[in-house]
Amino acid sequence: MLHRPELHGTRGAVSSTHWLASATGMAMLDRGGNAFDAATAAALVIQVVEPHLNGPAGDVPILAYDAAAERALVICGQGPMPAAATPAAIHALGLAEVPGSGLLAACVPGAFGAWMRLLRDHGRLRVEDVLEPAIAYAEHGYPLLPKAAEMIEVLAPLFRDEWTESGRTYLHHGAAPAPGARMRNPDLARTYRRILAEARAATTDRAGQAEAACAAFYDGFVAEAIDRHLATAEAVDATGRRNRALLTGADLAGWRPTVEEPVAVDYRGYRVHKAGPWSQGPVFLQQLALLEGFDLGAMAFGGADHLHTVVEAAKLAFADREAWYGDPRHADVPLRTLLSPEYAAERRALIGDRASDVLRPGSPDGRAPRIPPVLDRPAPPPDAPDWLGQLDSGIPTVVLRTAARGDTTCVSVTDRDGNMVVATPSGGWLKSSPVIPGLGFPLGTRGQMTNLVEGHPNVLAPGKRPRTTLSPSLVLRDGRPHLAFGTPGGDQQDQWTLQFFLGHVDFGMNLQEAVEARTFHTDHPPTSFTPRLSNPRALVVERGFDARALAELERRGHEIREVPPHTLGKVCATGPTADGGVRAAASHRGEQAYAVVR
Repeated sequence: MLHRPELHGTRGAVSSTHWLASATGMAMLDRGGNAFDAATAAALVIQVVEPHLNGPAGDVPILAYDAAAERALVICGQGPMPAAATPAAIHALGLAEVPGSGLLAACVPGAFGAWMRLLRDHGRLRVEDVLEPAIAYAEHGYPLLPKAAEMIEVLAPLFRDEWTESGRTYLHHGAAPAPGARMRNPDLARTYRRILAEARAATTDRAGQAEAACAAFYDGFVAEAIDRHLATAEAVDATGRRNRALLTGADLAGWRPTVEEPVAVDYRGYRVHKAGPWSQGPVFLQQLALLEGFDLGAMAFGGADHLHTVVEAAKLAFADREAWYGDPRHADVPLRTLLSPEYAAERRALIGDRASDVLRPGSPDGRAPRIPPVLDRPAPPPDAPDWLGQLDSGIPTVVLRTAARGDTTCVSVTDRDGNMVVATPSGGWLKSSPVIPGLGFPLGTRGQMTNLVEGHPNVLAPGKRPRTTLSPSLVLRDGRPHLAFGTPGGDQQDQWTLQFFLGHVDFGMNLQEAVEARTFHTDHPPTSFTPRLSNPRALVVERGFDARALAELERRGHEIREVPPHTLGKVCATGPTADGGVRAAASHRGEQAYAVVR
């Protein structure tokens, strides 16, 4: 029995990880905007109402389908590392890796610029239209999500004693706000208002105002405030020491978001598009290439063969992620070979009847793979404050007893013209780094996802994009738009969304059925966040799978870990229907993702 129906409409469909963002997106469609306007406005609201998971100084890959141009594209909102970021600079501080928190891991903020690029090139509405809802929620308040309240409570001592600007922004008279409390961020509201004022002052042209808003952020007062603060600021981070940032205002001034061609593969008549290997997106495509050699639809859904086959394919694909993915502008990534049918057939032969407990990257084009070593990291001392243990983990959630080790946000929009947008904004969350005085938001820590291994595709380098986990998906069928979807979940994104997609394609589920189906993932590959944990034979499943199937999986060597039902992922999806309408689905998991259609 479904918790929610698959929604159908005629004007547009919005699905996101927060109900206020979904309502905002639909309001843009009602005002005559298109999917690009709606997605931008929804994402700007998410920056306000989900501050524990993303912010204006975070990162975002945006996948879009422009129906008029009949073109799929990627807007890269992953900012690069600063000009001063080198392995030598990190080693000079006595460190063996980039910390997962604080100022040292900051790269150029990418999210705000990427949304302005989408609005400028493809939208119909003005900056004021898409920015006003976010300003209103920042100024007048929004209900604080329970997970955000939990994070603030856990980090309250850090905010009071060390990250005092974060305390001024998120604490009420030194105390953590209660779940559901009305939360305001007047500094962020003022930042947005000034950006809007400068955009209006620059020009009356719609596209020109979007460009002017971007300039205010990267060349103007926002960049100046960041540069001024970072010139002297030192902030405690996961090392337990106070470190300074490598980022400067010049790094922001030298960057603008780029538009790229997506990478894509065909799977059973569907054309699936992802961002390039500066994201983990191609790992989704590698899994599809491996699984195309199996008749999944003939297997019992949720049975041992189904789970074993999908998990073992994931292990091989993610091993290649560890060895070969990185910014293709700075590294020779053999992506064509990694996605080729010949390579997939060679790798598929490694899937046997037993669970693999070894990370096995391939050798595309005969090249030897290189896996970054697991570092011997000292644990925080027993008498260390609790917040130091939280900072030691670079994930955007507090470390308690949750099943997932990462989280982010998602927005998907489809309009009646066939335009589609999907994005997974993240980074710049309140646990990552102190709030910048006067701006109302912190910097991101995506630099933690680089390594210091000379010659590796993802080695830290100036101007290089860290290989991120963010991974939305866009699908065409017979050359026509079909589906745009994504989920929060850090490293698990391309496992949970894969199972959604396979449920839809191989097992004949509608979107909501596929969203709500029981799901699972493997913890085999190292996480992208510090401290890069892995559990090679672990198979995490939501409670409710057939006991006989789980027993058979244990016999094959999997270590089963059951977690509460409805706890893995928050898939959001939209797409057109065959009769010219639109449809949407949103996960009931977490009770905050909602879809809206008209």
